[in-house]
Amino acid sequence: MKPDKLLQLIEQRHSSRGPFDDAQIGTDALHRILEAATWAPTAHNMQNFEIVVVHDPALLAKLSELSAPTSPVFVAENYKQLSFSEDELKAKKTGLLATQFPPAWMTPEAQAGHLDQPASPLGDQVRRGPVLLVITYDPSRRAPASENDFLGAISLGCMIENMWLMATALGIDFHIISSLANEPIVDGVKQILGIPKELAVALSIRLGHAADEHQGLRVRRELADFVSLDTYGVHPPECNHPSGC
Repeated sequence: MKPDKLLQLIEQRHSSRGPFDDAQIGTDALHRILEAATWAPTAHNMQNFEIVVVHDPALLAKLSELSAPTSPVFVAENYKQLSFSEDELKAKKTGLLATQFPPAWMTPEAQAGHLDQPASPLGDQVRRGPVLLVITYDPSRRAPASENDFLGAISLGCMIENMWLMATALGIDFHIISSLANEPIVDGVKQILGIPKELAVALSIRLGHAADEHQGLRVRRELADFVSLDTYGVHPPECNHPSGC
């Protein structure tokens, strides 16, 4: 693949947080996405991951009935990353628009970490997607000399990015759901899918086709915002360094 085409694919990659339609994913496409995971770089080539592919509507329905509590800590820390207008988001170049989250998350109580909301079922977010990938790993297999298995976490990130780019190339939408890995819901996930207790659930991924093609504003920093030349903090006004930044 030519570099320009690869960069275009990377730029097209995005999260599809909205509902998916009922269109199925072909066996060949799913195989390619999973095969992309095989070739991800992992620490010491440990390949410490197992993937449960869930496409049985009955199992998806059971998972959708699990109640996921809203984390007050997440809501309070999430608030700090939000912009309340597109102009603000463009100026920041990082974070998300507040309109992507429930109004209850924007209250003074929520911002202070005192959100009082009952746990709610995962619902259509899980049930309406044709395929859910549940990513697991063995926490006893730490990458060598990697405190808190930092290198193992990076490895999982590389594997997920491989799958994400392949899904994008195939025109399949992709959405990471972290709540299935959180307590106390993760125990129910393991029970429904027969995942051994010794394995940890890292996250889950919805695959499908977005019912609404609209994408919100996406922002990224310029190279000069985060690239230093030779000495930290010496930022180029533009990327014209012989090294190509």
